Amino acid sequence: MDCCICEFVLALAALALVSLLLLSVIAHVTATSMPNLHRHEEEKFFLNETGKKELFPSVHDPPSKELSVVVPSYNEESRLPVMMDEALEYLEKRQKQHNSFSYEVIVVDDGSTDQTTKVAQKYSKQFGSDKVRVLTLVKNRGKGGAIRMGVLSSTGKNILMADADGATKFADLEKLEAGLKDLQKPWPDNMAISCGSRAHLEKESVAQRSYVRSFLMYGFHFLVWFLCVRGIRDTQCGFKLFTREAALRLFTLLHIDRWAFDVELLHIAQHLSIPVAEIAVNWTEIDGSKLVPFWSWLQMGRDLLFIRLRYLTGAWKYESHQKEN
Repeated sequence: MDCCICEFVLALAALALVSLLLLSVIAHVTATSMPNLHRHEEEKFFLNETGKKELFPSVHDPPSKELSVVVPSYNEESRLPVMMDEALEYLEKRQKQHNSFSYEVIVVDDGSTDQTTKVAQKYSKQFGSDKVRVLTLVKNRGKGGAIRMGVLSSTGKNILMADADGATKFADLEKLEAGLKDLQKPWPDNMAISCGSRAHLEKESVAQRSYVRSFLMYGFHFLVWFLCVRGIRDTQCGFKLFTREAALRLFTLLHIDRWAFDVELLHIAQHLSIPVAEIAVNWTEIDGSKLVPFWSWLQMGRDLLFIRLRYLTGAWKYESHQKEN
């Protein structure tokens, strides 16, 4: 009897090892070695408030603003105005109070099929294209890909990514800024990150979710911890502040374009010893999420495994000499 159990356990272990090796080969062979930094010709320009084309600046240039806000938007014509009204009210008020403060908001339309670009362009006309620019992508890249394109067009010393749904109170930017300042210096090459976090709301959210969604959530958190990122309880909050240097390094290394891109960003950051602060923010769930619970969780689970295997096998690198084109 004991021999049978031992043989069964050994067979399972052998099967698991073979499966892992097979997955590693698949992950390596199917990997795109270089991040997608290609920009279509139309994506190199924005319309100013008079309707004329101007060339987007580059994150490779010296900064000219204190803050860049990158807003990834896919079919957000109904939710975007609420977020933009709140953000611009805060930013304008702060600029009046502090003359040295300057900002820009870059709305990245990620291949929308609705009027997202038209809605965003109204703010550019109202506030001027020096403060609000619209980057319309030729086709949908995914949230991570959209943010990357916005970051590559940024002029701020610090760069904030903020979701178009306005789920996070925009004034909590000050909490993220304080989190950056509190990180122990010196920072490597002036790179640091301050992540908004909803971890303090987890108990309340679990009480409102079904058992299946709660199980999927905890399973995802375990996989993140086991495979990619340690010490960050909420990797997925769409409110993150980067120093310009950190944003440039991380987003030019990023391979994942869709939902799991935050995990890869933080995985790279931890590997490069970039300090990361996790800061509690005010967050409210907003209707209209593009996340399809079951299938999106499966996709993210697959991406987490592939992130680990592709870096482990050398298919993806933590350093890159690729240039934007």
